[in-house]
Amino acid sequence: MPRFFGVDLAWRDGTPARPANETGLAVIDESGAVISAGWERGVDAVAAWLIASAAPGDVIAIDAPLVVTNAAGMRQAEREVGSRYGAWKVAANPMNLASPLQGGAALRARLEHAGFHYVDGSGPPPADRVSMFECYPYTTIVGMEELGYDDRRPRYKRLDPAVSRTEARVLRAAACDQLLERMAGLDRADPPLRMRSHPLAAALVDDDSPLLDAPYKHREDLLDALLCAWTASIWHRHGATRVQVLGLGAEPDEAGRRPTIVAPARPMQRVAEPEPAAPGSRVDADGATGPALASEPPRGVDPGMLARVLALGAEVQASDGHRLEPTLRSELAELSARIVRRLASEH
Repeated sequence: MPRFFGVDLAWRDGTPARPANETGLAVIDESGAVISAGWERGVDAVAAWLIASAAPGDVIAIDAPLVVTNAAGMRQAEREVGSRYGAWKVAANPMNLASPLQGGAALRARLEHAGFHYVDGSGPPPADRVSMFECYPYTTIVGMEELGYDDRRPRYKRLDPAVSRTEARVLRAAACDQLLERMAGLDRADPPLRMRSHPLAAALVDDDSPLLDAPYKHREDLLDALLCAWTASIWHRHGATRVQVLGLGAEPDEAGRRPTIVAPARPMQRVAEPEPAAPGSRVDADGATGPALASEPPRGVDPGMLARVLALGAEVQASDGHRLEPTLRSELAELSARIVRRLASEH
């Protein structure tokens, strides 16, 4: 009987001077029972726990970029998150090789060294190996009708900048408690998630979400790990009937891995899946393929500036249209001025 692991990975690994943030971990079985739940810190500890716990046939869903091939900018899968789930106020943070937040790729490498198998989600998992794929809990929340988020995602992560920080923490806690209440109703879903089958998961449902940031984040990490585990179960149970693969048309890495996100989806969140690109071809934002692009950005384009523009764009898209924080507004103004100066100098 396969088991389904969820990993809400801290993207930044630890150093002697700065320990890693907590990673939430959860395991459920085919009945939806939560058979393990908890936290670890650092890629090494997470990898050791998974290697000791998982067995052939098990599936691991990890909320972190596992395969990164782009030198700058945003991966195709992340662009597709915005294009397909943006109406629900869901956007993905951009990831590229210039980012220092490479914990996901490091974890994948350690698990592959132990014999685990990365899958892009386009086919069934091998029964004789442990499979792992990348997921994004927000797509599960808005992509599974059972949770009832028909119009927009719950704001249970970032504080709302449109109100005071005190009020924003109250609103965040209320959104989290509502999400957990809905997750508690998944015991009859297909596949099920039985939140009250484990004391730590049951405590998420029964206890009010804290207002202070540190205890709140501790709780949120486990919540997201449970959503990841449920995503693994959904993919294993239903495949393409309830899940789509984002970034499937992206160029693979040197080992043939495609940087994809396995995302539950409603019919209106889907578009026709592109054909996988042949090695050495490029994939445009709309999924069209063409001749390979150079590995370096075009001449005259500052990759650091481009990465910042994309990151800020994702932040703005996730801001729900509220007023921007002063620091973000200042950065956007600075970037706009630099872009205008660059265009003026080129023409």
